[in-house]
Amino acid sequence: MGSVARSSSRHPALAFGKYAAIAFYLGFALFPLYWLMKIAITPDALIFSEGTRMLPSAVTFENFTTVLFETEFLAYFRNSLTVSLGTAFFTTLIAAGAGYAFSRFVFAGKRIIIAVMLITQMFPLLMIIAPIYKIVADLGLLNSLTSLIVVYTAFNIPFATFLMQSFFDGIPKDLEEAAMMDGCSRFQALRTVVFPLTLPGLGATLGFVFTAAWSELLFALMLISKNDAMTFPVGLLTFVSKFSVDWGQMMAAGVLALVPSCLFFIFIQRYLVQGLTSGAVKG
Repeated sequence: MGSVARSSSRHPALAFGKYAAIAFYLGFALFPLYWLMKIAITPDALIFSEGTRMLPSAVTFENFTTVLFETEFLAYFRNSLTVSLGTAFFTTLIAAGAGYAFSRFVFAGKRIIIAVMLITQMFPLLMIIAPIYKIVADLGLLNSLTSLIVVYTAFNIPFATFLMQSFFDGIPKDLEEAAMMDGCSRFQALRTVVFPLTLPGLGATLGFVFTAAWSELLFALMLISKNDAMTFPVGLLTFVSKFSVDWGQMMAAGVLALVPSCLFFIFIQRYLVQGLTSGAVKG
C-alpha cells in the first residue's frame, strides 16, 4: 500500500515535468520565429537602441508595406512559388512511380540502380555546381525558372524515391492481388487500393520537396542573375548593401515567406488524415 501511495504521489510531479519539458522545447523551437516577427514590427530607429529587449516599446507595420509595395518581393515570391510547386509536383510524380517499381518488381540491375542513386547523395553540392552550370548554359536555360525546376527535381528524386518506396513496402501485396483476382487490372488496383493508402507518403514527399525547393539558395544564386527571375532566397540578399543591412525589411520579408509553407502544409494535412483512415480491410 505504501508503494502504491508513493507511486501515485509521483504522478503530479511526472506530469508537471513532462509538460514543462514540452513547453521548454516549444519555446526553444519557436523563439527564432518570435524574434523574426519582433524585429519585423520594430521601427528601424529602435532595432539597435533597444538591443535584446523582448518586447519593442513601439510597433510599426511600415516594414511590411515597404516590402510589399516598394520592392520586388512579390516577383521573387511568385518565382519561388512557381519553382517550388513545379518541383514538388514533378518530383513526387516520378518518385511515386519509381518507388512503386522498386517495391513491387524484381528486375535486372535493380540493386545497381539503387546503389547509384545512393552514391549521388554523397557528393557535396559545391563539387558539382560547375558542371551543372555548364550543362544549363549549353542548353540555353540560364536565368530561367525551368532550369531551377529541372535541377531541383533531379536532386530531390533519389531521396523522394526511397521515401515513397518505404510507404509502398508498408502496404501488403495481398491487397493488390485480391483486387486483381476480383477483375481489376494492376493500374486499377493501384488507383483504387494502393493510392489511398499512400496519401500520407505523397503528402510527406510533397512537403519535403516543396520545403527544400522553397529554401534552396546555392543553385538559384548561380543559375539566376536577372532580377526578374530571382527566387525569394536570392531576393533576400537585395536587402544587404555594401555598408548596411536593412534588418526590419529583411525580417518582414522572412515573415511573409512563411505564409506559403504554412498554407501548403495545412492543405496537405487533410490528405494525410484521409490516407490514414481510408482503405481499411474488412475482416
